[in-house]
Amino acid sequence: MCPRAPFRHHRGAIKLHTLLDLRGSIPSFIRITHGRISDLSTLDHLVYEPGAFYVLDRADLDFNRLRRLHQSGASFVTRSLRNTCFACMESRPVPAVTGLLKDQLIRFSGVSSRYDYPAPARRIFYRDPETERSLAFLTNHLDLPALTIAELYRCRWRVELFFKWIKQHLRIKAFYGCSENAVKTQIWIAIAVCVLVAIARKRLGINTSRYSLLQMLNLNLYEKTPIPDILQRSKNNTNPALSCNQLNLFDF
Repeated sequence: MCPRAPFRHHRGAIKLHTLLDLRGSIPSFIRITHGRISDLSTLDHLVYEPGAFYVLDRADLDFNRLRRLHQSGASFVTRSLRNTCFACMESRPVPAVTGLLKDQLIRFSGVSSRYDYPAPARRIFYRDPETERSLAFLTNHLDLPALTIAELYRCRWRVELFFKWIKQHLRIKAFYGCSENAVKTQIWIAIAVCVLVAIARKRLGINTSRYSLLQMLNLNLYEKTPIPDILQRSKNNTNPALSCNQLNLFDF
């Protein structure tokens, strides 16, 4: 281990902060930092897109940062903490047999939250029918159906699936350089491969999984062959009728 590599003093010292675009399940923003840097600080590096929805973990519940997001014209959906103080201004009716328990228009009333986020917000209380867990969501979007807000937060699970895929299929077993730039470059290359594979699947309408497509491309790394031709060749090779010219062990 190189003592000069500040990212490699101990295992797990690198953190990948990711903003995932749910429309294609690909990252639209990535920040690589030391493991001791919190995810919350990454919000200060985002340029919010007006009209977009940002689904945040409850660990990112910072009212000052949420105010900046709100003022940019974007919307947020996040989990409420148990000690979040608020005053209910209005209770809206919720449809039956949907898991929705409450749909409230609120103002935050905490010592600092009332000043950090003075605008009205919305608190939606929801019980997941599958797990029986009760969840409280916060959002600044006052018009969408409450069930849509709950479904938006459910989509956050794709972030976990993205990192699971990264860990399983783009494993970096060793770094080839000791400097911070070398470590970051190798990670960026791995992420770029993931994004390119996702783009290729979407543009070409490929049903093959990302992992299978990655394996095919790896086997044809030094060939200038169109991806559809690689896929077709792979299908032909798995067809027993087309491999009858191969020698059989018991023919000798």
